[in-house]
Amino acid sequence: MASGPAGATTEEREVISVSGLSHAYASSGRTLLVLSEVQLQVRAGSYVALTGDSGEGKSTLLALLGGLQRAQGGELVVAGQDLRRLPSQQMARFRSRTIGFVFQHHCLVESLTALENAALAALINGVSRPEAVARARALLAQVGLLERAGHLPGRLSGGERQRVAVARAMVNRPALILADEPTGNLDERNAQRVMDLIEQLRHEYGATLLVVTHDSSLASRAATTLRLKEGRLEAA
Repeated sequence: MASGPAGATTEEREVISVSGLSHAYASSGRTLLVLSEVQLQVRAGSYVALTGDSGEGKSTLLALLGGLQRAQGGELVVAGQDLRRLPSQQMARFRSRTIGFVFQHHCLVESLTALENAALAALINGVSRPEAVARARALLAQVGLLERAGHLPGRLSGGERQRVAVARAMVNRPALILADEPTGNLDERNAQRVMDLIEQLRHEYGATLLVVTHDSSLASRAATTLRLKEGRLEAA
């Protein structure tokens, strides 16, 4: 379960707890407020969709939740870590161990095979090579790409590349999956397949899933849908 307003119950452990979160960018000598007093509580194991018009700050919010950017104001606690105060080195380790990212663009390393791409995050996280490769092979099998494990991204279709990206996101068995328009570049058939895979793996690992999407059909799959409008979260 997730809630935009403050005062949500906490009967279950919260993996995301945000209070009064604000963030701004400097643009042409002006300050552009993107997020204003955002409140968000997400319980462990929840599936939440985040919608809103382009430019409303959805990707910025996801980047803050994932520790890719530093929040400028408010409280931001993810998986028990205060991300506003976590030192940079610890932040990188936290991201690697706790969060799986799936982006609109697959962001695969073009010189690495599908298997190597899927294993990469585990290797960076200090997992032994045999274990990292074993995890990656198992995940590629789950996403239906084991027979393509030795192929470079250039030899894979768009849908296949995104499925490799899903495998890579799950290789460290994250507590939280942050997906930013994960099907934005895919046709309807591949979009549904990728989301099916993300949901299947989420259930298997007991992960929390937060998805940014413009697609109402994908948003409808979530237990909770929130909308970001004029810098604030509201029920969709």
